[in-house]
Amino acid sequence: MRSFLFRLPIILAALALGLAGPSATAQQRVAPESNAQVQLSFAPIVRQTTGAVVNVYATRTDRRQNQAMEEFFRRFFGEGAPVPRGRSQSSLGSGVIVDPSGLVITNNHVIDDMTEVKVALADRREFEADIVLRDPRTDLAVLRLKNASNLQAIEFGDSETLQVGDLVLAIGNPFGVGQTVTQGIVSALARTQVGVTDYQFFIQTDAAINPGNSGGALIDMNGRLVGINTAIYSRSGGNIGIGFAIPSSMARVVLNSAKAGARHVIRPWLGARLQSVDGEIAASLGLERPTGVLVTSVFARGPAAEAGLRRGDMILAVDGQSVDNPDAFGYRYTLKGTRGQAPLTVLREGRQTIISVRLMPPPEDPPRDPVRIRSRSPLAGAVIINMSPAVAEEMQIDISDDGVVIAELDERGPAASLGFRKGDMIVAINGERLISTRDAERLIDRAGGYWEITVSRGGRVFTTVLGR
Repeated sequence: MRSFLFRLPIILAALALGLAGPSATAQQRVAPESNAQVQLSFAPIVRQTTGAVVNVYATRTDRRQNQAMEEFFRRFFGEGAPVPRGRSQSSLGSGVIVDPSGLVITNNHVIDDMTEVKVALADRREFEADIVLRDPRTDLAVLRLKNASNLQAIEFGDSETLQVGDLVLAIGNPFGVGQTVTQGIVSALARTQVGVTDYQFFIQTDAAINPGNSGGALIDMNGRLVGINTAIYSRSGGNIGIGFAIPSSMARVVLNSAKAGARHVIRPWLGARLQSVDGEIAASLGLERPTGVLVTSVFARGPAAEAGLRRGDMILAVDGQSVDNPDAFGYRYTLKGTRGQAPLTVLREGRQTIISVRLMPPPEDPPRDPVRIRSRSPLAGAVIINMSPAVAEEMQIDISDDGVVIAELDERGPAASLGFRKGDMIVAINGERLISTRDAERLIDRAGGYWEITVSRGGRVFTTVLGR
């Protein structure tokens, strides 16, 4: 579970201090009128759902640190000698069984970089699990339990119908003490600017969430899954009453991608860059307050251009749901899927209009055509691929008509040691613009020991000179 530092004002509990005034003291209290009212409890909901909430144990053994030691043992004690194991790391979190076949949703940060995953059920059964899909952009992952049967799965609820003040239960394994249930309310909706995922649109709750609750269930009063508990604000790392859960609507999108056998979550492609609207921009457009998202550029061959969206347009809503920043737009647009149309409410030159954008996955055009650089060069050890909308979406980089992208890096190769990174776009070599991976391979082979490499990274373009 991640924790974040946050300064909170100290709020005096006026009622507890007796400062509420006469109206509070005069408030009528009503005693329970029947034994049934006295015994009201969340226990039926807990019995209905806790069997589907699991503990997730993930470990990773790092053998690279011990290669020299392994070589030493083999050289002096023979091939059959026991070799010391690599350094082990572990993490602990929670998860939710969402399909009786053994599919489990958890947080990606619980199993990130881990090689072995085990899941313990509430009835104390344990299973090894395969990682079916990781989605760092939503901080969700899908696991599949091996050889599991007689599983209790939880039913999805509709997180879109939640309201502030609704009662919820949080179920997970805080601090590794065992399965725990806490109760609270939905204290806010559509929380963005939290800094946890790319698709920030969180349910905020005051139900106690602590380290180990990550990936656990947020349950409504119908016993349905409405969120995946993900993060907290905290000074100390423990609960202070501000927790965040990923809405079940987004969790369902990730699950459906896993069921479809996708390597990653397939999101609809807009083909435009968006920007938040601040007070200055709002004033320049004659708006009473900042709202919507501003279109700053439109890709020539994308759905936005096809629908007639223009630079300077302001998108106010997706299918009637208002959006106030790119995070909210990304969430709402992703929920629409990759088929059909998405009606966008657009403000243009002071007038509102509805523009329907075709929903489609980002195309892989041109094909990736991967090339592993093996020749002696600064890029040796890198795998480069052609730029396309699909690659830009998958690697979270801006799309460009020129250049090739570093998709993989050998951590012990020259490219990594020189500071090149996965996601870097190689724009030019020795002054010649790159169009394709084969183009790059040709220019690298004929460089003759001198390389002037132009790289685009995070919106910045720089050139590095290497060689004689």
